[in-house]
Amino acid sequence: MNVSRLPAGPGNVTGLHTRRSSYHPDYAALARNRVALARSSAGLSPAAFAEALSSLLGREVKAGHVASWETKTTPPGDVLIAVGALAPVTGARLGVRSHKFIAAHISHGSVEQLASKLGMKQVTGYLGKTPCWTASLDDNGDECTLAVWPWGTVIIHLTEGLDVPDVTTLAMWRYRSYPENLEWASQHLSGLVGDEVQAAYVLSLYWAYSLPWVGATLDTGLRLICAPRVLVDRDLTDLAAAQVSGERTEQELLAAGYQPAEMKAFGAPGVSSAWASWSGVVYHAHDPLRALPEGDLIGFEIGLQAIWAYTAHINEQIESDRDLEVCPRYGYGFLRAARSVLLTPRPQETGHHRQMRDALVSSSGLPGQLSLAMEALKEAGQ
Repeated sequence: MNVSRLPAGPGNVTGLHTRRSSYHPDYAALARNRVALARSSAGLSPAAFAEALSSLLGREVKAGHVASWETKTTPPGDVLIAVGALAPVTGARLGVRSHKFIAAHISHGSVEQLASKLGMKQVTGYLGKTPCWTASLDDNGDECTLAVWPWGTVIIHLTEGLDVPDVTTLAMWRYRSYPENLEWASQHLSGLVGDEVQAAYVLSLYWAYSLPWVGATLDTGLRLICAPRVLVDRDLTDLAAAQVSGERTEQELLAAGYQPAEMKAFGAPGVSSAWASWSGVVYHAHDPLRALPEGDLIGFEIGLQAIWAYTAHINEQIESDRDLEVCPRYGYGFLRAARSVLLTPRPQETGHHRQMRDALVSSSGLPGQLSLAMEALKEAGQ
């Protein structure tokens, strides 16, 4: 990741490319050892390992190829990446892909105008057959996508790759970046629609691909990533002191355990470790071939946040004692259908998908919020 994204202070690292040394390791030998160690840790024969690689690479790999890559031939780059997915190496640092979902609301009359202005593509799949418009935004993060729904909800999906030394550094970055993300999204959307838009909130999902822990400590570390607020002392204005305080708390919790009662697990033994909470979501694949695809998790979360933000907008109008203003065709009947899409298991989905659905929906508090919005719309005849 770009080191400038990390908070200044104790959490930073020095780039190794700035150092000079006469030592040059045998990278070809290291690559061959990586294949051999990965197969050994996975407990697979060369034939079984070749079959697994074939599934990931989309081309045939034979047992003889594996044997050669372990002894005399330098393995290709795509093979090394696939090997890393099959048997990740525990590192000393955290490697995560941060997915932020930034929610906002615009008038439903501005939706088609915005879609036309940006040349957005209409797609379905995030929320059953309900369409939305999507476009890429190039001025933030590693990847940024805008999704606009017919009733006026906007979800900005911001992806950033992070390489940090501990959960405290990740937590500090997260809570410092949220206000910046909200300000940027508000200004950007306001400029696009020509009217004031206020981004409402940010929800984070972390795809953790490199972790320094094993066993029970791994689950504790993932729970800290899922809900890292406990590591951030907001009463401390000195960044260095806050970092030290957070690191001390992190080590204590890693040793003693951290199990918030409201956090929902949706991993599968031997396949993945995953947690969902009000604060966010974290997922770590132990077996990439059987784990949930990253895109499935992200796609469901985008649809979930689209309805969460819409029902929150409706309930805010009720709390402010205002007449309900909703997009025609997206009233009570639509929310009833959306509730079925989000809460009802699909006939062909796996048990892992069903666990994900249950954990994400229940931890978000959507069922209660959705019921209140539906009741208000029904009473208003909408």
